Amino acid sequence: MNANINAAAAGQIVLGGDLKVNRLGFGAMRITGRGIWGDPPDVSTAVRVLQRAVHLGVNFIDTADSYGPEVSENLIARALYPYSPDIVIATKGGLVRSGPDAWDRDGRPEHLRKACESSLQRLRRERIDLYQLHAPDPKVPLEDSIGALVRLKSEGKIRHIGVSNVSVAELTRCGRLTPVVSVQNRYNLQDRRSDEVLAYCESKTMAFLPWAPLGSARHAGGLGASSTLEKVAESHGISVGQAAIAWLLGRSTVMLPIPGTGSIEHLEQNIAAASVRLSPQEMRELR
Repeated sequence: MNANINAAAAGQIVLGGDLKVNRLGFGAMRITGRGIWGDPPDVSTAVRVLQRAVHLGVNFIDTADSYGPEVSENLIARALYPYSPDIVIATKGGLVRSGPDAWDRDGRPEHLRKACESSLQRLRRERIDLYQLHAPDPKVPLEDSIGALVRLKSEGKIRHIGVSNVSVAELTRCGRLTPVVSVQNRYNLQDRRSDEVLAYCESKTMAFLPWAPLGSARHAGGLGASSTLEKVAESHGISVGQAAIAWLLGRSTVMLPIPGTGSIEHLEQNIAAASVRLSPQEMRELR
């Protein structure tokens, strides 16, 4: 592995006008157990992955209270506290867990307040840099959920507000209540259903965080990769997963990919993609 790999090679993006981060972050969902439930198989490895990510220039880490649940946030604090001043920790609230691979929505204001305050304690932070509504709750008016975050922001517990798993219509409703600095939706080469949301983010210079950037690991192992992507990867001497990350970085200047892994080897491969530049022709071929 090239000793010079660094997330800074992807360039930078500014969140909310005052948080400058490298444009390749780390998603901390997969440092938990199977089904995103419980502790990881090797806690010490998970800690080393987080520390290695920061060593390789990652200064944006995305997590959620539901990852584990609580496990991911606790591991981040264990690995990185006291934090370097340039590290931005983003977390989310609004999903609750009843077991492995089970995800239920809870956007009630009282739940979001408790979730946020608990995340502050686990992460050992006085204020969360970016707090995101994990998903709108169909049983709760979106305005009520966002209103809870606005109140937490006014109390100094949240610096910036983001949203996840939203449509353009929902994003517009959120924007009427408060500045929204980021959107986190599923997006990758195979799943571009959020193209309109991405275009909206570009028009507002809002960061777009694509979750499942490798198609839920399909690209990472070469499974389901298109022949075009394989050809692009081969021409650059990289894996299809790295090519998929490079495509995301080239797709939009507001894109902030957050590939996650529990492996140091895969982490280093992902971050190495920060320096890969696909040509305009390659981007057109992958369109």
